[in-house]
Amino acid sequence: MQIDKDNNKSEVKKEVKSEKQKEIKLHKEMISYKDGDVELEGYLVYNENLDGKLPGVIVAHAWMGLDDYAKKRADQLAEMGYIAFALDIYGKGVKAKDHKEAAKLMGIYASDRKLLRSRAKAGFDVISNHKKCDYDKIAAMGYCFGGITVLEMGRSGLDVKGIVTFHGFFSNPNPYSAKNIKGKVLVFHGDKDPFLKPDELGNFEKEMKAANAKFEIIRFKDAVHAFTVKKAGNDPSNGAAYNENADKISWEKTTDFFNEILK
Repeated sequence: MQIDKDNNKSEVKKEVKSEKQKEIKLHKEMISYKDGDVELEGYLVYNENLDGKLPGVIVAHAWMGLDDYAKKRADQLAEMGYIAFALDIYGKGVKAKDHKEAAKLMGIYASDRKLLRSRAKAGFDVISNHKKCDYDKIAAMGYCFGGITVLEMGRSGLDVKGIVTFHGFFSNPNPYSAKNIKGKVLVFHGDKDPFLKPDELGNFEKEMKAANAKFEIIRFKDAVHAFTVKKAGNDPSNGAAYNENADKISWEKTTDFFNEILK
């Protein structure tokens, strides 16, 4: 009897692929919650096929508000075995229509860190109290304005094991608050980002060193702002543009970082 080895291999591959597909079944839901009297709505996702409690990762949105991009990143994290929560800073249904409105919205919270911390804490409470989340293993990552959000989580003393910022901002009205950061901080920065003040990153480094905080800054010399966002286009002269290399490397290193601190 002759055995068709190639066909046999093909069937095995199909079975393996089928098993892998069965392994990931994402539970997705929009969760309403409050900060005081303000109603907020975030996006929670995790793999239903994973038993027990899961390490959690908070995703902080950019200046336009909670959008599909933040949700997509949360989905990626869930596929990696985390319970992810894309929080809401602006309020339920509040999204910027354009960059002018986004700058105004972001400005409200960037200039009122007490308010920003309160909104961030509300999001932290959602995931930390969820039945599927391991309270002792929570990290946070943010993009653009979300970078400030996750840094303020750390500066306020929230128990986050790690913080990651992508093309984020670093200003801190109270540099001494860096001493409250409990976890490691990983920063991905485009050296040609025109939206940062000249001394912003340098001041951040100084305050982190003064606080003896654990941090690492990975710089991409040719990247501008929004280097992880494909919708930003490919023209760096606009100040914001996608950079495939920076996106790939930053995500790989983030994956390694979370594996190190959360698993």
